Order: sequence, then C-alpha cells, then structure tokens
Amino acid sequence: MALQRALSLFDELKAEWLKKPDPTALKNCENLLSQLKICLTSVSFLPSGPAKATVQELVIARDALEIGALVSIHNKDIPSFERYIAQLKAYYTDHGVSIPRSPYEHELLGLNLLCLLAQNKLEQFHTELELLDPTTLQNNVYLRHPISLERYLMEGSYNKIFLSRGNVPSETYNFFIDILVDTVREEIAACIEKSYTTVGRAEAVKMLFLSSVEDLGQIATKRAWCLGENDAFFFHQETKHERMTPSVQLISQTLEYAKELERIV
Repeated sequence: MALQRALSLFDELKAEWLKKPDPTALKNCENLLSQLKICLTSVSFLPSGPAKATVQELVIARDALEIGALVSIHNKDIPSFERYIAQLKAYYTDHGVSIPRSPYEHELLGLNLLCLLAQNKLEQFHTELELLDPTTLQNNVYLRHPISLERYLMEGSYNKIFLSRGNVPSETYNFFIDILVDTVREEIAACIEKSYTTVGRAEAVKMLFLSSVEDLGQIATKRAWCLGENDAFFFHQETKHERMTPSVQLISQTLEYAKELERIV
C-alpha cells in the first residue's frame, strides 16, 4: 500500500515538474515532496536501511530527491538544495546498490561543486573533488565547468568567469554563477577603491564587466562612491600610517619604549 502511494505521488510530482517554471507548479512540487518524504519513511527506500530495498523503490526515492534539489534551485533556496544533495550522495556513492545511473547525477554533483565555490567554501570544494573519479572529472562537461571556474579564481582571470555566464552546461548553473559573479564584482570594486584615487564612470563599467552605466549606479550607491568632476569617482586613499596593522603599530611602540628606557638607564 505504501509503495503504491509513493508511486502515485511520484507520478504527480513528475507531471508538475514538467510545468516549470510556473510558480504554481513549483509550489505543488514542494507539497508533493513533503508528502513523499512522509510516505518514504514507511518503506525501505534508503540504501543503508534495515531492510533491503528493491531497485524500483531506490530509483523512485533517488529521482524524487533529484527533483527536490532542482526545485530548490528554482526557488533560490540554498539550504534546501544542500539537504537534498546530502541525501542523494547515498545513492550516487554506495556501490553496493545496483541501480541504473541517473542522467542527472553529474549535473547535480557539478551544481554541488558550484554551490560550494559560490559560497567560497574552497576546502569543502576540494574535499568533494577527491571523492569523484579523476577520469570523470576530466571528461564530464558538468564537472569540468566548476573546476575551470575555480582555476580562473586562483589565477585571477576574472574576465573568464564573467564570460562563463554564457557558456554553462545547463541553465540550472546560472543561479550559482550569478552569485559567484556578484562576489567577484565586489572584490574588484574593493580593489578599485584601494588602487585608484579616481576612476571615470566609463572605465569603471569596463573594469567591473558591467553592461551599462545604470548597473554601475547600483554598485556606486551601495559602496557610497562619490561622483566628482569630469564624470569620475574619487576615492579616499589611506596614508601609510592608516594602513599599519595593529601588530606593526604595537612593535613600533615597543621599540620606542625600549629606546626611552635605554636613555633613562
């Protein structure tokens, strides 16, 4: 009875998922996933469960979790996506379970890598890489993409990161790419403030890889940039004394005290 209920819910879930990106359909997917989770607790769907699950049961559970992960991306819900990925790993890495490979496996594993990269979780990013087959990493387009982005970050090749927005292996990657692009743009803006005393608006648009002056206005307002004469932004430059770290200042003060003590003695 429980298995038949799960099959019925899963069929409804697939039908609603095909209607994306309709907001009503996505909401229905969430409701059906909640019901499926309750239903799955009464059937041996987990690979490591107390009873051996059938191939059919495992495939239903895995496919439902995959839809859940993709729904989370459409809803821009990173914590929910991370929870679904954590559950899916049991189906992707447990070699003792003989079930057909999912056509979405590498896409979701690549999305997981990109999620970690977008949040600057580089240590976890490299840990996940070590768990994947090296040959697959080199040959699979879904996995190569986040690996290439990480290399661009390490090289400082930010222009390649912005260009990658138009060369994603799946549209689902755009959500995390946008987060990564915004993070990189903020880093570039911070570097501009520290490296220049003045920058023209047209030049700032190019440096930040923006498409228009209007987009620049949003960043300038957020970072409180002051627009002066000649259509240029002016930045306060710290003096050498202002840039000194507390530790350097402490060492300097200690040496001065030592000199004074030497004079007294």
